[in-house]
Amino acid sequence: MNLILLFIGAALVNNFVLVKFLGICAFLGVSKKVDTALGMGAAVTFVMGIASLCTYLVYEFILTPLGLEYLYNLAFILVIASLVQLVEMVIQKMSPSLYSALGVYLPLITTNCAVLGVAVLNMQKDYTLIQSVVNSLGAAIGFTLAMLLMAGIRERVEDNDVIPAFKGLPLVLMIAGFMALAFAGFQNLIPNI
Repeated sequence: MNLILLFIGAALVNNFVLVKFLGICAFLGVSKKVDTALGMGAAVTFVMGIASLCTYLVYEFILTPLGLEYLYNLAFILVIASLVQLVEMVIQKMSPSLYSALGVYLPLITTNCAVLGVAVLNMQKDYTLIQSVVNSLGAAIGFTLAMLLMAGIRERVEDNDVIPAFKGLPLVLMIAGFMALAFAGFQNLIPNI
């Protein structure tokens, strides 16, 4: 399988937020400001990339040889939780302002179903190590792209007059729906993905 097509497919065609509807909590909660969305996107990209590498190794070299494949969910969650703790400590030391801006959503990467979803998808599709990492990086870039687009739109809409019934979450959900429709246009970009 062509790695470039796999990357583009994960980022645009099968975007985890707007097509598969995974990771919605962070998408809606952290997409108020572009810089916060970028920080969260970078954190998710790091966690997804490293998690796919680690979960592949755990699955192939620990679970499969021991006949414990059925424990993949538990093992993957433990790997992801450990990585998120590492990322949280690094962000807290390196950028306290980003750490406070991300708030509760940073530890929620542990339970972000997009991170677990990409690890499980890599396993189910029997991707090689390189394909797993490329797929997860594409998914993470797609997640970041969706968050940045939403944050940019929300920043622009914030200063405009909005009908009171649409203020807040109703408008955000409408914007997300329109973005999902726009990303649906990529469905025939790459056949058989």
